[in-house]
Amino acid sequence: MPAMITGTFAFVLLLLNTLVLIGPMMLIALFKLIVPGQAGKDRLSAVVMWIAETWAEICKKIFALTTPTVWDIRGADALRRDTSYLVVSNHQSWVDIAALVQTFNRRTPYFKFFLKKELVWVPFLGLAFWALDYPFMKRYPKSVLDKHPELKGKDLEITRAACEKFKNMPVTVVNFLEGTRCTPAKQARQQSPYRHLLRPKAGGVAFVLAALGEDLDAVLDVTVVYPQGRAPGFWALLSGQLDRVVVDIRIHRLDPRLWQGDYQNDRQFRSVVHGWVSDLWAQKDARIERIQEEWAERRPDTDN
Repeated sequence: MPAMITGTFAFVLLLLNTLVLIGPMMLIALFKLIVPGQAGKDRLSAVVMWIAETWAEICKKIFALTTPTVWDIRGADALRRDTSYLVVSNHQSWVDIAALVQTFNRRTPYFKFFLKKELVWVPFLGLAFWALDYPFMKRYPKSVLDKHPELKGKDLEITRAACEKFKNMPVTVVNFLEGTRCTPAKQARQQSPYRHLLRPKAGGVAFVLAALGEDLDAVLDVTVVYPQGRAPGFWALLSGQLDRVVVDIRIHRLDPRLWQGDYQNDRQFRSVVHGWVSDLWAQKDARIERIQEEWAERRPDTDN
């Protein structure tokens, strides 16, 4: 019963926070459509970002008020709000999004996710994504490109056009390289070589780097770990049943070689990107193992 009460109370507070702030966000976003000149649009975009950051900061306070979760954030001291980042992270649970909010809100520029174009039609969420200038990607599978070679390069053109909105302000772009949440069943189905991760999709990050590479200053290699074991559901967080979340950040400078090539048609360039991603993922897998071992060693002390 206490968990049910805690979870319901937290959910109601989060819902109220969202309902109160989404209206002003949408109104200002609509003004952007009619305001002449790029300078005016940029100022309104900054206001929309401020509202989003305020929403995220209130969410953090709600979690602090209603739940006992400890957010163990490592490596965030050097983060800045006046530069642009690419975040590459593992993905296990919807709690990962809350972990990113806890980690990056008001430490870096407000984050953007690359989204499938179809998500623009999701009620409420699609409007919020549009208001926040999230780039909607249109990717063509190889089978379609083989039948319609005239479409080659169109997906990249669409993404680059969407990313033009980021040219005048710093941005944090988030990419989950696994493409979906990691589960033991998916690991087995993929025959993943990693203990704690799915195989990363190098094509996704290559697509982002091709669109934004020159405008990004660093890669934030983010590892989210749930030391207690299996990744929790979002209800576990809301209901106060999640003890600790570890978020480990490593900052890497971007090598220009990672975007100065044609990923789809240049086999040698594709090999360079695959090698970079594989190295990141091998290090991340070892990092998760070390953090879980560290927690296992400390846990008897915490139980006494």
